[in-house]
Amino acid sequence: MNNKFLMLVALGLMTVLNVHAEDYTNQEPLKLETPEMKPELVELPANPFLSASATERRLTTTEPHTSSGMDFDFFKSKTNPGVKPYQFMDDMTFVGIPLFIAGMAIKGDKAMFRVNDKQGKKNTQLLTDFKTGIDDYSQYFGPAMTVGLKLAGVEGRSDWPRLLASAGMSYVIMAALVNGIKYTAKEMRPDGSSANSWPSGHTATSFVGATLLHKEYGLTRSPWYSVAGYGVATATGVMRVLNNRHWVSDVMSGAGIGILSGELGYALCDLLLKGKGLLRNDLEMDFETPSFFAISMGVGIGGKDIEFTRDDLVDKEFHEDFGSLVEDAPIEFRAATVVDAEGAYFFNKYIGIGGRLRVRAMSAKSFGMFSNIAAIEGIDAWARLGQVYQDGYKYPDYQAEENFLKGIGFNIPTDYTEDFNVFTSNAPITEMGGIVKSDHLAEFSGSVGLYFNLPLSKRFALGAKALIGRSFTQKLDIDGYAKGNIMDIDYSLTVKNGDLVDHTIQMPQKTSNTYEVEWDYVTLGADNTTTWGTGLSLTYKYKSNFSWRIFADYDYSEKTFTLTYDPYHFIQYGLTGSAYTLAELTEIGPELYPLEYKKSKKMNYVTLGLSFLVNI
Repeated sequence: MNNKFLMLVALGLMTVLNVHAEDYTNQEPLKLETPEMKPELVELPANPFLSASATERRLTTTEPHTSSGMDFDFFKSKTNPGVKPYQFMDDMTFVGIPLFIAGMAIKGDKAMFRVNDKQGKKNTQLLTDFKTGIDDYSQYFGPAMTVGLKLAGVEGRSDWPRLLASAGMSYVIMAALVNGIKYTAKEMRPDGSSANSWPSGHTATSFVGATLLHKEYGLTRSPWYSVAGYGVATATGVMRVLNNRHWVSDVMSGAGIGILSGELGYALCDLLLKGKGLLRNDLEMDFETPSFFAISMGVGIGGKDIEFTRDDLVDKEFHEDFGSLVEDAPIEFRAATVVDAEGAYFFNKYIGIGGRLRVRAMSAKSFGMFSNIAAIEGIDAWARLGQVYQDGYKYPDYQAEENFLKGIGFNIPTDYTEDFNVFTSNAPITEMGGIVKSDHLAEFSGSVGLYFNLPLSKRFALGAKALIGRSFTQKLDIDGYAKGNIMDIDYSLTVKNGDLVDHTIQMPQKTSNTYEVEWDYVTLGADNTTTWGTGLSLTYKYKSNFSWRIFADYDYSEKTFTLTYDPYHFIQYGLTGSAYTLAELTEIGPELYPLEYKKSKKMNYVTLGLSFLVNI
């Protein structure tokens, strides 16, 4: 039945299609034609690995021969085929010049201090207790990374002879510029140790090394090598300021010299060596959007003094006239050191979102009356008791000191010279001074917002931003210290009908005990607050994936500053309990407690700086 069914289906199809055997009796035999093959050169796309979805970037590079092991061929020259020789201007951006000039412009923003008598630094510049030796080593991060990668067999831009020639040329130029300026300008260091502060050699050395790493591996392998190099170089400069070895101006100019020296060293070798010794081309990236990551160094101006008066006292009635001591004695600040990490993602060529982390450190150049902490003029009668009456000489502030002595029960002898030895041997204070723990207000802020970009040409673009964020402040802190003999005071009171009719207070006598104390003499801080920021910038794209940017930022916040001033804290350690209680009952009692001031101030900051950008 199956066979009959198939036959019926076949006949039905032939009927429908009207197929007859005679229709094929005159057909020609089937022929197969072979197309002619001609050899022909065609141009491939710029990047054969570019997928349809990856339209935002195009990466091309001539793939060099790579070594599989470590490279110790220090004197063997080799050149890979297909590597384009550099021209002189290929390595020059000249961004070091405005950075150097910026340091020169703020070079005069300094002041002399009289602090830290404990460490023998009277009448020198600022000296703090902060100290780290990391900057002595971090300045060599760039060359250490470059040499390490090269030894490990990671191929960079140059072979060993060309690398050593470029590095040597860069360091020679840097050393000549730094030392030639140092010993001509003769700028005193902040710690008063020597007159060779400007510009900073450590910072210049660090930025030469960062440029070396950038040229060899950042441009040819990964831009994050460049970020690491310039990031460590920036941190080195900041540490030089915190270590009181350099002013902000020294660091700015040192960074400029370092970058310029590195670029000149490579540019001169490009002229001398042409294409010899080159192993890799620069990475070429074509970005449709200006998304970026940046590290920045800048100088902050504005908001440079904070003045407290009696009106700012928290408890005016308790302290009465004592609070007027700090009137018209502002704490003044130098130009701030500003360091940023910033990034933004752009939706198109014109608008994006991003954020910024900023550290702003404002160093004090004048502590007002507090700069006299080594002597605490007019109120440290105990500390200078022997000196006041030495050889019968009375200091100009004798009356104030005598009144202070009387106020706490001292009976002033008539023959000062005769009793000099008595005073010194029984002095309630044998040593007093101050230590600047932190000479600056450090503000840490994080902000987010909108970023704008306006292309001017293939290489130049204008930028703007609108940010909102939060800031946190680290305190300025000056400590006092004192040591001496614990004193006791003998006294008698005669009371009649509830009234004090007679009393005697004898000369304080030394007990068998001593004391030593360190305390917060002055602290200045601010509350956490909201910040608003904007800014303008000009970006120069000197490589396909690297840019330099000069910027001017404006930041606004309203802060409440708190000043605590506690000059007499040591007295409670230098007296017995009963003697201190007696002192509290006298007219100087309120002066034994710390003064607290609060002041709201609108802070307007302007930051001028330079950014190193990696396009992402």
